[in-house]
Amino acid sequence: MSTPTTLDDPEDAKLVTLSRATRQRTGAVEGAGVRDLDGRTYTAATVDLPSLPLSALSLAVAMAVSSGAKGLEAAAVVTEAVEPTPADLAAVRDLSGVDVPVFVADPDGSLRRVVPT
Repeated sequence: MSTPTTLDDPEDAKLVTLSRATRQRTGAVEGAGVRDLDGRTYTAATVDLPSLPLSALSLAVAMAVSSGAKGLEAAAVVTEAVEPTPADLAAVRDLSGVDVPVFVADPDGSLRRVVPT
C-alpha cells in the first residue's frame, strides 16, 4: 500500500470528489466511484436495506457492469474504514484485473492511501 498525500491526475481527483459528493448527498456510510476504460464514471452510496446490503464500491462496480463496461481504470471509496473490504477489492479485480488503483479517502476528501487490486 502506498500513502500519497495528493492525487496528481485530475481525473483521479474528480473520482474522489464525485464519490465524496455521493456520500454526502445520501448521508451514507460510504461513497464510491469507478472509471471505466472509456472514461465514464459511475458513483454509488452504501445501500443498507434489510434484504439488500451493498457496499458503495461493489454497487459502483455493478453499475459499470450493467452499463456494459469492459474494464476499469480506477476506483475510489470515501469512508471512515481503514481500507476497502476484501470483497470490494475482489469486485474491482473481477471487472478490471490487477493493477487498478483504489483510492481511499477520508470523509473530508483527503486521500489516505492507494490500495492496488
